[in-house]
Amino acid sequence: MTERNEKAARLRELHRPGEPLILPNVWDAGSAGVVEELGYPAIATASAAIAAMLGYPDHEGAPADEMFAAAGRVIRAVTVPVTVDAEAGYGLPPAELVERLADIGAAGCNLEDTDHRTGSLVEVSAQADRIAAVRAAADAAGVDLVINARADTFIGKAPDPVPAAIERGRRYLEAGADCVYPIMVALADDIAALVEGIPGPINANQLPGMDLARLAELGVARVSYGPMPYLMGLDTLKGMAGRLLDGGDPYDTSGK
Repeated sequence: MTERNEKAARLRELHRPGEPLILPNVWDAGSAGVVEELGYPAIATASAAIAAMLGYPDHEGAPADEMFAAAGRVIRAVTVPVTVDAEAGYGLPPAELVERLADIGAAGCNLEDTDHRTGSLVEVSAQADRIAAVRAAADAAGVDLVINARADTFIGKAPDPVPAAIERGRRYLEAGADCVYPIMVALADDIAALVEGIPGPINANQLPGMDLARLAELGVARVSYGPMPYLMGLDTLKGMAGRLLDGGDPYDTSGK
């Protein structure tokens, strides 16, 4: 437990506004090893990528046991802290969720505020209570856990996503979250408003066309990529297999 808690403390320290923690999300032991070998100080899993790898749909379509087992293989493959995308918590009681994460050695986790049974946002007070209960369960078990609280207001679930995300972010931090993740924010002005309005580290995505240095200038503390590395890997395989099928050189990526 001491080593795992030391990794959690290290992960938390890496969330520095203006000098963000960069997390090219992984899905298995092989991809995790690549990211660690390149020198990244921490690793994050992507639930959508892991679910797809296992043959299930995203949004808690995969059995929790299989998701935790896959995340556990990632953690065992590397020496750096790993934060696990735990989706909305799989309906597990807080103490059991903490136990499952601790058992596989997770230093942190994502927790979403979407109810995947209905597709709608969980009411903000209920989600804050859920985060507080997870934090209390972790404290009671002596488990340091970096909680990245996802706010899903920008994915079509709130008519005015910026103030909704600010309210949720504030409440989640007060409840014990370490970082707020308003997923899929695309506009610099919106990111700036979130950084100003939420008194804690902000996790943003680097979407196509975004400049990483600009995200740092805006004060972002963490940047993640979701399933994009996995999907780009599949595109590489598709291109190679297609060239092979056409009788070409499967290793020629020049497009000739």
